[in-house]
Amino acid sequence: MSTPYRIAVIEGDGIGPEITLATLNVLEKLRRRYNLNIDLVKVEVGDRALAKFGSAVPEESWKIIELSDAILKGPVGESAGDVVVKIRRGLDLYANIRPAKVYPGVRALRNNVDLVIVRENTEDVYVRAEYMLPEDVAVALRVISRRACRRISKIAFEIAHKRKKHLTVVHKANVLSLSDGLFRDAVYEMGRTMYPDVTVNEMYVDAAVMDLVRRPELFDVIVTTNLYGDILSDLAAYVTGSIGLAASANIGDNKAMFEPIHGAAFDIAGKGIANPAAMMLSLSWLFKWLGEKRGDHSMLIAGKEVENAVIATLSKGERLTPDLGGSSSTQEFTEAVISKISL
Repeated sequence: MSTPYRIAVIEGDGIGPEITLATLNVLEKLRRRYNLNIDLVKVEVGDRALAKFGSAVPEESWKIIELSDAILKGPVGESAGDVVVKIRRGLDLYANIRPAKVYPGVRALRNNVDLVIVRENTEDVYVRAEYMLPEDVAVALRVISRRACRRISKIAFEIAHKRKKHLTVVHKANVLSLSDGLFRDAVYEMGRTMYPDVTVNEMYVDAAVMDLVRRPELFDVIVTTNLYGDILSDLAAYVTGSIGLAASANIGDNKAMFEPIHGAAFDIAGKGIANPAAMMLSLSWLFKWLGEKRGDHSMLIAGKEVENAVIATLSKGERLTPDLGGSSSTQEFTEAVISKISL
């Protein structure tokens, strides 16, 4: 038998445990259906870990994460900055990929959205180098390196090449001429030398925010820096109908973490109405990524099954959670998804 896939599972805070449980129920159905060789290890990370151990990412949890093939992560609360920066930078998961599309049966602000935001994931102000100077002046260091610009550009061009061969680089080089100028120029250089068949255009981040709302059809693949990508991808998710549908991947050369982009939603935690769709779609992506890395047909099929079952549930519209205009519980949505997976 092949070596099992080692998957670290972070339940998270707030609604995290609820949507993680729902997603793991889907995983168990697929594990039995396709005899998937998976070892799941839950790790304590986040607000509860901070309160219990004095660290949002305790050493024992970090050791498990480092040894895993992939991570499935639920939303984390107030300690989210400590957690995501530690994992993304510690494992060098430099590409944050966030698709935004309108699914059948979902009421969206705009119906013509099908794009991918590719966000550099290890630099920018997210290096968290902040300092207090005299007279109550706070300074934050922004880091942009050519190396990071080039490798995120390559990921974005690869995705664009498989789609419509159109890439938009979003920046603010008219103000941040050195840092954003470096990012913009690295993207154009990569396009000229390695992807001449991909059309590249550029847009200031404030204009991109506006056009994501009023003319989202202008975009196919967006590549941008860490902070801009964080903001743009959340906005794009809302435009498609609900941030509860938005999955994301944090990908490095050897490891990856998959997570919904929404937060811990403490206001609805414990009420049984959280939307687990983004977490389930993150699981789908995790399966497909592992399947591609090992050439594992069963994992690829299982990943597609999850995606198809979630889309079918959304399309039917009978078991939607309140954020999608329905009145169903997390459990009812989950049962509907599981019922659409092949027996």
